[in-house]
Amino acid sequence: MHVISEQRLDDGVLEREFTLGEIPGILWTPASASASAPAPLILISPPPLGLRKVYPRLAGRARYYAAKYGFAAATIELPGSGDRPRWAAAEQARADLRRAMEAGEPVGDEIIDALVLPLVEKSVPEWQATLDALLSLPGIGGPVGYEGGVISIGVRLAVVEPRIVAAGLFAGSLVPAAMFEEARQVTIPLQVLLQWDDEGNDRQAALDLFDAFGSKEKTLHANMGGHTGVPQFELDAEARFFARHLK
Repeated sequence: MHVISEQRLDDGVLEREFTLGEIPGILWTPASASASAPAPLILISPPPLGLRKVYPRLAGRARYYAAKYGFAAATIELPGSGDRPRWAAAEQARADLRRAMEAGEPVGDEIIDALVLPLVEKSVPEWQATLDALLSLPGIGGPVGYEGGVISIGVRLAVVEPRIVAAGLFAGSLVPAAMFEEARQVTIPLQVLLQWDDEGNDRQAALDLFDAFGSKEKTLHANMGGHTGVPQFELDAEARFFARHLK
C-alpha cells in the first residue's frame, strides 16, 4: 500500500489517497485514532462511475463517520471505472443495458449477469486485499463494516469475509438471480436502503432480495423518491447502525 498524498481537513479528519498495486483508493481517519486506540473501519464501496465523479458524496459520508462517530472509512476504485483500464466486457454489457432501457425493453438475465457477476468476481478479492492492508496500519482496527452501491458486491463480501460484522446495503442496482442463493447465506446484521421510486431499480426484486437474506437482524428503510433522492437523515441512521455493531 503506497500513500500518494495526505491532508488534514478542517474537521480534523486525515485524508490519504493511496494505491494498492493498480487500485486507487482513499482513506479517512478521525483525529482520535492512534495505535493505542484504533478506530473501527467502514468500507465504502462506490458506484461504478469513477471516484473523481462521486468523491463529494463519498467524502461527505466518510468525514461524517470519522468526525462524529470516530470511525475510519475507506473506498477504492472499482475495476473498469475511473482511471483504471477499460474493461471491454463491462463496456459491452453497459451498452447492451443502455440499448434495452432506451428501447423500453425488459432487461434480461443475460445482460444482468454479464454486467454484474464479473464485477463481483473481480471486486471482492480486491476489497479483501485492501482490508488486509488497511488493518495493518496503526490507528485502524476491527471490527469492520461495509456499505456500498453495487449490492451484489456487498452480498458476496458478507458471505466470504468474516472480518465484516455488519453491512449497510443500497438496493439500487440490478441483481443477478444467482445472488439470491448467496443472500440466504448472509447472517450478519443488515440495514438495507430502498428508494421506492428508483427509476433504475426493480422494486419487487429488491424486496425479494431483502426477504432472501438469512440474517436474524435485518432492517429495511424505504423512502419515497428516486435514485438520488435519499433523505439526509438516512446518513445518521446508517452511522447509528454501525455504532451499535462496531463499537
